[in-house]
Amino acid sequence: MSKLWGGRFSKATDTLVDDFNSSIRFDARMYAQDIEGSMAHAEMLGRQGIIPEADAALIVKTLGEIKTDIENGKVEFEIDAEDIHMNIETILISRIGDVGKRLHTGRSRNDQVALDVRMYLRHEVDELLPLLEELKASILTIAEANLDTIMPGYTHLQKAQPITLAHHLMAYYEMLRRDCDRLHDCRRRINVMPLGSGALAGTTYPLDREFVAKKLGFDSVTVNSLDGVSDRDFVCELAFDLSVIMMHLSRLSEEIILWSSHEFSFIELDDAYSTGSSIMPQKKNPDVAELVRGKTGRVYGSLMGLLTMMKGLPLAYNKDMQEDKEQIFDAIDTVKMCLPVFSKMLLTMRVKRDNMLRGAKGGFTNATDVADYLVKHGLPFRDAHAVVGKMVAYCIENGKVIDDLSMEEFKKFSDLIEDDIYNEISLETCVNQRKLIGGPAYDTVKHIIDSYKLK
Repeated sequence: MSKLWGGRFSKATDTLVDDFNSSIRFDARMYAQDIEGSMAHAEMLGRQGIIPEADAALIVKTLGEIKTDIENGKVEFEIDAEDIHMNIETILISRIGDVGKRLHTGRSRNDQVALDVRMYLRHEVDELLPLLEELKASILTIAEANLDTIMPGYTHLQKAQPITLAHHLMAYYEMLRRDCDRLHDCRRRINVMPLGSGALAGTTYPLDREFVAKKLGFDSVTVNSLDGVSDRDFVCELAFDLSVIMMHLSRLSEEIILWSSHEFSFIELDDAYSTGSSIMPQKKNPDVAELVRGKTGRVYGSLMGLLTMMKGLPLAYNKDMQEDKEQIFDAIDTVKMCLPVFSKMLLTMRVKRDNMLRGAKGGFTNATDVADYLVKHGLPFRDAHAVVGKMVAYCIENGKVIDDLSMEEFKKFSDLIEDDIYNEISLETCVNQRKLIGGPAYDTVKHIIDSYKLK
């Protein structure tokens, strides 16, 4: 096949180079964006009198037909044509001859690919956001059903203070809210149109960039042609946002894996979202959560690949930048694969409320509340802290929990303690007295859940 850029060359490229140089294997997925961008560009060329309006209309019509044929499986892309942009243009020329050769007037593949990537990533962000909203809704559903499910809260993976499962899960809801905010913000920076930047220095043709931008749904146009073709900040930013999403999924995955273990036994995953062992018949493995945790590293790898690829590039476009697509496409595909299955895994898991409560009763999770009790009765906090520390040591030595201590034993540690201590350090009181905004009290968490459900 004769290359559309081959006029300066006297020798054909080696077949190995053709295969090495080609990106059609992975950028073919941008065919719709490439055609849509070309249709807008052609219409603008006709409106501006840069090419005959009749030619522009024929180009637009034929591009629409090519898009339909691609979607119906009637088009085979060629490696020799290198990428989706040249493939589409080659097919166009094969159908309408010299008129098709007018399409690339005032345009370079450099600004064309930048346009296609922005349009494609904009579309993918729009598909990712509902998946995140679905996961948020799943968490709200589970949290609302577990407002009074008491469980131990942890620091350093050591039991710390009693909370509720609702409060715990709503922490992940907040993470996902920020993920959505980041994606919306990233989309704003994606949605700037680079077409018209040319190869690097714009063009002498009187293009109407604002018309094309409006036609394609962009908020604005790039104002520096060098930056227009070489900017991949938005790709890196999206990869970072996807990495943070996966980090959040991975953190919750780790907890699901721990909670479903025999040692914790806080939850049981549904059979449909678990796997067995080929040799051990008793096994029920949390493979969905483990795979999500593993795929997080894959998305991180895409981010690091993008940052490393960009770190030493001079202005403007360099072929290195072809490597951006496989990285960001894979990251997007991975996150889109993880989110739906993760939502369903959570919704189908069974919460073992009694085991969670039992877990909260161990490990002296109400020790801080004993110290607070003493503070409220006049003892400085540091002194109260020391008293309760000795109390815990006594309980460990005697195989007891604080709740089991008799009043006589309590009095050995402080005369300030009275009979009301038992109610003050019950797990329900410990949780529900923490009414501050952001605390685990039933009413506080319910108010937050209700407010989010209204949005």
